[in-house]
Amino acid sequence: MEQTPICPARLEKLLVCTDGSADSQGALSGTLALAQSCGSKIFALQVLEFNPELEAQAPEFIAQREAKVHDYLKMCKAEAEKLEVPIETRVRRSEAAYVGIVEEAEKIKPDLIIMGRRGRGRLFRLMMGNVTARVIGYSPFNVLVVPKGVLLEFKRILIASDGSPHSYAAWDEALFMTQRVGADLIALSVARDERDLPTAQAIVGRLQKEAASQGIKVKALVLEGRPFEAIVQAARDEKVDLIVMGTLGMTELKSLLMGSTTERVIAQAPCSVMVVKRLM
Repeated sequence: MEQTPICPARLEKLLVCTDGSADSQGALSGTLALAQSCGSKIFALQVLEFNPELEAQAPEFIAQREAKVHDYLKMCKAEAEKLEVPIETRVRRSEAAYVGIVEEAEKIKPDLIIMGRRGRGRLFRLMMGNVTARVIGYSPFNVLVVPKGVLLEFKRILIASDGSPHSYAAWDEALFMTQRVGADLIALSVARDERDLPTAQAIVGRLQKEAASQGIKVKALVLEGRPFEAIVQAARDEKVDLIVMGTLGMTELKSLLMGSTTERVIAQAPCSVMVVKRLM
């Protein structure tokens, strides 16, 4: 069990989505640690994807899959109970995993959805709309993506902003977490070329000024280049524990699902990424 992080916000209900894979183990471990710290109740969900034709032709196969899902969730429940963390497990049948997750989230209304990510080796799988990307696109709830093997901490937080309403909602969340846990806060804006540098400088200047009015010091960074590459590199260079971002102006769902900056950052970040969809 990983070290328990300081609770970064009021998190009464955590929805962790798992498929039983190694890639989703980071999400489960992070959720358990966070629930311990925040006194949260965990809702552990696994969606059983099914094809009606396959179910009709091979019911035994479907039954075996469902039994494995229930066995895995029993293991999750046992881990939580050892830590005295309240947990409720749910299995949902759906033709698409993301649809089941979004619908269950609407019922639960979690303070945070926690998910894993696919391995970074095959970036195209993420960029074409995998489950995590689609949940971010369709759900109104904030999503925390915890990569496998990454320790969930909140000591150094990087906020990436492009000046859009989505990124300012992410800024408010990052500022709140920084105040609550006493984190180091780094504000980054990326200019695609020299013409955009004044705008990027104005964005981080505004964030610094707002933070200073609340007695918070912010390290400001302005980088030039492709936004997702600059954000990931800054996270590595600054050794951050968490990247907080909105959908970086991508208000259209197509933009999010077909290769937005947010998706690319999630795919390659060396740390956890929180995507803020609304103010918590």
